Amino acid sequence: MLIAFISRAFACLGTYQNFFWRLTLLIVAISGISPVLAGCGFFSTSYDIAKSTVVVTYKTAKIATDVTVGTCKVAYKIGRYTFEVVMAPLDWPMTHDIESIDGMSPKEAIEKGRVKNAPYVVKGKRYVPMSIEKALIYTETGVASWYGRETQRQKGGSMTANGEAFDPRKPTAAHKYLPLPMHVRVKNLDNGKSMIVRVNDRGPFVDNRIIDLSSGAAKELGFYRQGLARVKIETVQLD
Repeated sequence: MLIAFISRAFACLGTYQNFFWRLTLLIVAISGISPVLAGCGFFSTSYDIAKSTVVVTYKTAKIATDVTVGTCKVAYKIGRYTFEVVMAPLDWPMTHDIESIDGMSPKEAIEKGRVKNAPYVVKGKRYVPMSIEKALIYTETGVASWYGRETQRQKGGSMTANGEAFDPRKPTAAHKYLPLPMHVRVKNLDNGKSMIVRVNDRGPFVDNRIIDLSSGAAKELGFYRQGLARVKIETVQLD
């Protein structure tokens, strides 16, 4: 029944001339899938994203943060960048030594979905993320670093601060104060290269650094060997 509904909905996407109805049908189809995802072993989808349809991608990506941990995968695109969201098993180690999130153990907070902009503690210091409203107009210039080499030695894999499986090859990043997840454009001010990354982790917990990029992102931005770079960060608004 559900499969037949989705098939009919997507068949209609090519026939409707009005973009509003195409967009509505797509959202409805995605919403119809979400109750089933909690029991699935693997789920994958992909969308080529234009400015006007980024909101659909965001709704799609949120499916992966709402379903049972470790069950599903969602893939989506913003421009030329492909993002894969895979929820990590709860027994995987975290990428950073977060002591608590929103007053709970990190794994409990992740399981309950209480991590988006909840306060958290690292090495006895409490960090309070910015509001979603403030994040939407956020921009900052400072020093970026990268991480990921250390996680490759761990058995199985590593979990980001919002419960996603960390892959150092993917275009992701860690930030101390942005809500999770969030997309930002990072520009290397030393060479002019820029890219969009998905912020899904916390850090860097080193003074005078504003963002920790995956090793893959550092390579694309051209500062993998140097380790550090002056960058400008600005939020990619999903609207």
